[in-house]
Amino acid sequence: MRKIIIVGGGIAGLAAAYKVARAAETGEDVGFVLFEKDARLGGKIATEFVDGFTVDGGPDCFLTEKPAVHRIAKMLDIFDQELPTDDSRKRTYILSRGRLHDLPDGVMMFAPTKFWPFATTGLFSWPGKIRMGMDLFIKPKQVSGGGIEDETLESFVVRRMGRECLDRLAEPLVGGVHASDPAKMSLAATFPRLLEMEQNYGGMIKGFSAARKKVAEMRKKYPPKPGAKPRTFFTSFEGGMQRLTDAMADAAGRHSMRPGVAVTGISQRPGGWVVDLDDGTRVEGDAVILATESWAAETLVRPIDTGIADALSGITHSSSATVSLAFEESEIGIDMNAFGVLCPLIEGRLLMAATLSSTKWPGRAPKGKVLVRGFVGGPHNQAIMAESDERLAEIVLGELRDVLGVQGEPLFSKVFRWEKGMPQYTIGHLDRVETIERSSAVMPGLALAGGSYRGVGLPNCVESGERAVSKILGEWDITLAEDTEEQKRYY
Repeated sequence: MRKIIIVGGGIAGLAAAYKVARAAETGEDVGFVLFEKDARLGGKIATEFVDGFTVDGGPDCFLTEKPAVHRIAKMLDIFDQELPTDDSRKRTYILSRGRLHDLPDGVMMFAPTKFWPFATTGLFSWPGKIRMGMDLFIKPKQVSGGGIEDETLESFVVRRMGRECLDRLAEPLVGGVHASDPAKMSLAATFPRLLEMEQNYGGMIKGFSAARKKVAEMRKKYPPKPGAKPRTFFTSFEGGMQRLTDAMADAAGRHSMRPGVAVTGISQRPGGWVVDLDDGTRVEGDAVILATESWAAETLVRPIDTGIADALSGITHSSSATVSLAFEESEIGIDMNAFGVLCPLIEGRLLMAATLSSTKWPGRAPKGKVLVRGFVGGPHNQAIMAESDERLAEIVLGELRDVLGVQGEPLFSKVFRWEKGMPQYTIGHLDRVETIERSSAVMPGLALAGGSYRGVGLPNCVESGERAVSKILGEWDITLAEDTEEQKRYY
């Protein structure tokens, strides 16, 4: 039997393992062994249950429009456990000049598509609104050869919509979600659609207005089936996001997984690979998939290929933490009919954002209690990560009191740290990834996967793990039926 060694037990590594297991189920003589340095599987997907609360420490959802997680959920028979947001309470605050403002209805990413909500919002000054409206008249950037030229998020937004749009809307909505610095963030690597939209529609307002119209037409053409769950922008799982990774690990086979064991080195041997483990032992296999952060993969790859390692070293990462706080609903003192608040960098707060988790996701807190999750860290405030868990909880509580007016004392706090957990897709990222993929493509038995390369979202990570397996199986002239069939629409 041919054995694939998978390094990393996050969602990308588990997606790879599950695909190898599916190949074995079809009769292919393949198997895997997976090593994960942490004591638990799932990587940044971590759910804990505390006194009836469901607390997600990392990602609490995925983008509904991307099909990979839906597809896996169907295979795992947990699709019925997918959980849409409670859009009856949908509302997002943005802090501006020390005051909370509703995100105007009709805003898509950072472009207004409805006149009246945009005209009446206090989020922007009138000069800022006029400058944003100038997007309708600014010509697309001229690119030699008719292609698309990369630029930073900051450059793009300021050029099309103005500085106030960047500071008050785009940075907290886009840069904050990616925990990235807009001044360094590659648009081609993160949101290529925006560059294409500028060329195709002439601007953001026209482009997003067309997109909103298309969505409305599709909803009218394909109305929800009677009794079906509503389709919302984000989706989670009942019982938290770890429901997904637990099901993947179970289906792939936990007997082939070794959590709590770190890989310290990899090397080639004739016809295969060898990995060194931190317990002093070695394991041989026919192929290796590195499903780790790029900084961890760099250390392992450098003795084998300095070109790949140098490209990996160009992908930087930032650290962050989530702090979940539980309260009695009668004591919290704020209107919980909102999904959360975004704090633009220009406001000078330590809090990047906060989610009212028990509002956004039904069932996250017992009746009469609420759950709030704050985010700290990111590329502009790495120093805060040196604070203790107790201090981080105090900081977030203080910020929630100042920003939202939260009262009462927390029933408990839960801190999750993600050291160097968010890759930064800076200018030149796609070139670095192409170098990595081109060089590894001609190295038999080696593949890389994870959120460091072509998308940080959970569906992207699932697809990266599956692509890594397809690369290895392809070298062995194995083609799975699922790779040749057109992807079905699961949602």
